[in-house]
Amino acid sequence: MHIVIGILLALVGLINFAPIMGIIGAERLGALYAYSFEDPNLVLLMRHRAVLFGLVGGFIFYSIHQPSLQPLAMGAALISMLSFIVLGVTDMPFGDFNAAIRKVMWVDVVGLVLLGGAIVLSCLQGRAVP
Repeated sequence: MHIVIGILLALVGLINFAPIMGIIGAERLGALYAYSFEDPNLVLLMRHRAVLFGLVGGFIFYSIHQPSLQPLAMGAALISMLSFIVLGVTDMPFGDFNAAIRKVMWVDVVGLVLLGGAIVLSCLQGRAVP
């Protein structure tokens, strides 16, 4: 069962790690989110966001090899993905976002399903999880 948990966490880690490419700059951010990032202040904030996603994704990957850290990594992933979906759903009607943002939301939904599977399997294995 720990192999399946590891695979699920690796997929969740990939989802969280993918935005790290935004560190490169405004052009890459624009490709990720289909948005023109011209304001240098916004570019800085989004690049910082990419770093934070890299940390979350990296921590999830690390927890695959350190099972004692999996509950914390799962909690971080849960907060990260769920908060984006909740903020997006409560900010404006879902249809008002561009296609790239809607795709990010749906990828996070898939990530939450994968994470849910890892949490359930961890509970069945007797580990404490968030």
